[in-house]
Amino acid sequence: MQIIKKEILVQAPDVIIKRIEVLSPLIAKAAQPGQFVVVMVSELGERIPLTIVDRDIKNGAITLIFQEVGLTTKLLGKMNAGNSLYALAGPLGHATEIKNYGKLILVGGGVGIAEIYPAAKAFKEAGNHITAILGARNKDLLILEQELKASSNELHITTDDGSYGRKGFVTDILENLLTYSSQLTAYSLIYAVGPIPMMKEVSRVANNFKIKTIVSLNPLMVDGTGMCGCCRVTVSNKTKFSCVDGPEFDGAQVDWDELTQRNMAYLDKERHICSIINLVPCHPERAHSLRHPE
Repeated sequence: MQIIKKEILVQAPDVIIKRIEVLSPLIAKAAQPGQFVVVMVSELGERIPLTIVDRDIKNGAITLIFQEVGLTTKLLGKMNAGNSLYALAGPLGHATEIKNYGKLILVGGGVGIAEIYPAAKAFKEAGNHITAILGARNKDLLILEQELKASSNELHITTDDGSYGRKGFVTDILENLLTYSSQLTAYSLIYAVGPIPMMKEVSRVANNFKIKTIVSLNPLMVDGTGMCGCCRVTVSNKTKFSCVDGPEFDGAQVDWDELTQRNMAYLDKERHICSIINLVPCHPERAHSLRHPE
């Protein structure tokens, strides 16, 4: 569980995103796209879920990407190569169903871009035509552009401020692609990971075109193995646990309003803890790669 490599992907005034490689031969051997690990930085720390972004079976290492948004990710960000994590459990969750769908659109927003990367590689290896849409607030916050370019047939980029790619949102490009695709070039599936509002809107647009959307959800998670019930979400009017039933679900069937409310439950408490130990500004941890600070 030793950190063997650490890299800063983004360092902006209000956003820090880091990539680490962790020695874990058994997890590296078993991990599949869509799965995650639960990390404890120290013995007295909390458990947080982080998506497995990549794996190196030969060297027995897994890659994790996280944004410093809360107490634990800030503490993790202070660790360096040579340091060891207190505990690491995984791979957890259901793997992405990889098969040849034909033409797919993968949508990544913010740190969610890191999570569509392993899926993009696997889908392309299965023979799919991959169109990737990446969104960020500005150019400086965009990650893994070259990696997704190599794993996709088409790559589109949007920024909120127009500093790179097209000005606007990922759904602008998504709606345009779906509107002008012909029956012969129709898309079979959309896979989206990012902030809750983004995934909700992607699911709405796709549903208008009667295209299934798979989303990787980010409810607050404590245990990661189905015991605590903290990560419950409502899908198709049924209660599901994201850690053992997901984390991927049909976006059209998710109760997005409930998910949003549950993810804000401990906002004030987390801010209070961070202020006590001088780690402000700070926000509650998000599941998986902590890709969804609201």
